[in-house]
Amino acid sequence: MDGTVLVADDDRTIRTVLTQALTRAGCKVHATASLVTLMRWVEEGKGDLVISDVMMPDGNGLEALPKIAELRPGLPVIVISAQNTIMTAIQAAEADAYDYLPKPFDLPDLMKRAARALDLKRRSRPAVRAEGGASAGLGEDLPLVGRTPAMQELYRLVARVMNTDLPVLIAGESGTGKSLIAHAIHDFSDRRTLPFVVAQAADLQGADGASTLLARVKGGSLVFDEVGDYDEETQGRLVRMLDALPESAPRIMATTLVDLSAQMEEGKFRQDLYYRLCGVTLQVPALRERVEDIPLLAEHFLARAEREGFGHRRLSADARNLVRAYAWPGNVRQLENTIRRLVVTSSEEEISRAEVEFVLGNQPAMEPLRQTGEGEKLSAAIARHLRRYFDLHGGNLPAPGLYDRILKEMEAPLIEIALDATGGNQARCADLLGINRNTLRKKITDLDIQVTRRRKLM
Repeated sequence: MDGTVLVADDDRTIRTVLTQALTRAGCKVHATASLVTLMRWVEEGKGDLVISDVMMPDGNGLEALPKIAELRPGLPVIVISAQNTIMTAIQAAEADAYDYLPKPFDLPDLMKRAARALDLKRRSRPAVRAEGGASAGLGEDLPLVGRTPAMQELYRLVARVMNTDLPVLIAGESGTGKSLIAHAIHDFSDRRTLPFVVAQAADLQGADGASTLLARVKGGSLVFDEVGDYDEETQGRLVRMLDALPESAPRIMATTLVDLSAQMEEGKFRQDLYYRLCGVTLQVPALRERVEDIPLLAEHFLARAEREGFGHRRLSADARNLVRAYAWPGNVRQLENTIRRLVVTSSEEEISRAEVEFVLGNQPAMEPLRQTGEGEKLSAAIARHLRRYFDLHGGNLPAPGLYDRILKEMEAPLIEIALDATGGNQARCADLLGINRNTLRKKITDLDIQVTRRRKLM
């Protein structure tokens, strides 16, 4: 890596780590805790790349991006931020940042992005803003919150596709926030001043169904809700409508909680419709796939309830642990409804574990939707999951080291379930898995698996 990097962050540790890593990689580094100093360096013509935090003691890194672009057209800026909402990723894209990474960031990943920024000519992208800015519409109340890699990658993809005309297919279980993703794409796009219309299968019925929809949307964004539930006749109507779109066509999006590729393979979903809808596929992860975001979301919903006048509430440590450990088959929607009920029913400022247990105990036992067919082989399910994973990256490849990451994803649930089946007895678990007990212990440590010994009744 060759070039001069300007690092701006008020955290001394981050400045030190980045300075050392970039220097070892062959770069010259100027580091500062001041946005004013950074802007002076930029104006003086220093630097081939900027790595900047958002919240600085003397300013906002995102707000400085237009000035940097004006002073030094083509100077790439990588934004790093401890803020965890989709807003930061979208604002970074709107401000024409080269890239965006959440804190805590993965240092090797940041170094690769920095190398690409230095080696490749920065691709400019127009930033279209309505008067008052897109962020004025949704604000920080948008509950698309998460610091996990899956959510941050989703945020980046939303930011990349929002001002394209590609159709978008948004897939995920019920309650994950598919409609919020569709709304975010519209509200932060250059179509934001035009209508946002959600269509059901019934809207396509009749001789004038399609024309009526197009008249309502007026070139804005048209979302076909749960398109996987459409029958064969409705699918045909939709294909004909998409083939006859006028020049001022709306942005087409669709949501689905079923695996359309599997439906297509089984002959339940038209192949021609599938390829018309999946220009870009966004997979919204289930809440159980981003456990680290659960406390963050719970705090978000508690704060929202306080703003709505329900008073200040907080979860006790035990209550927070229980909320984090729960499976949440109803995903974010179920979590939100649970927190609201706790806020209303709790008589004390601190919500206890017993109160959480009572509320969760009165909810129906739900199983998350299974996207696999009856009798399907594990290898087929894994293959389909990996195809979706690659699709999530659009035209880019995932970060290197995929083999080890996938093995860890498979190993962790296998060992956890085997430990549960053997009552936490590691000797029996190792025998069941056919591995050495020391190997099992190492994997338990490496994968951060919690082991609880108990008597297993079988």
